[in-house]
Amino acid sequence: MLVLLAGIFVVHIATVIMLFVSTISNVWMVDTSTLEKVSSGLWLLCNRTCEKLPVSSGNEASLRAVQAFMILSIIFSVIALVMFIVQLFTLEKGKRFYITGGIMLVCWVCILIAVSIYTARFTGKIPGFTRSHHGYCFILAWICFCFSFITGILYLVLRKK
Repeated sequence: MLVLLAGIFVVHIATVIMLFVSTISNVWMVDTSTLEKVSSGLWLLCNRTCEKLPVSSGNEASLRAVQAFMILSIIFSVIALVMFIVQLFTLEKGKRFYITGGIMLVCWVCILIAVSIYTARFTGKIPGFTRSHHGYCFILAWICFCFSFITGILYLVLRKK
């Protein structure tokens, strides 16, 4: 049981770290059509230097929503991690980690909304990008989506023995 708890804890910490990296880094879309590599993220457009991401007025609300939901997913993931540690030491034997699992599933929904909006509104639609593909931050966000769902379900069914 201790090994299972430690494994879930490690996956949860890895999810938090990957969420930070995918939100902060600016490699959600990469264009390799020119001689230099150009990447865009949630915040900046980078080639040699980084500048504010140029977004049309119709897509600005969508970008703000993606940014907000990614930040919310980080917050909920950290809260779930703290709640897991608190519940680990305060729950009686035989009780389940319902609060931690519920918070982690809210994190999962936030990631789903953010990545879905980004996929629908910005994939292949960045101005100046002709041969674009997804960068590692986009892939990390989807990995975090899977990890947060798995850990959320495991927290719900996990019993403290």
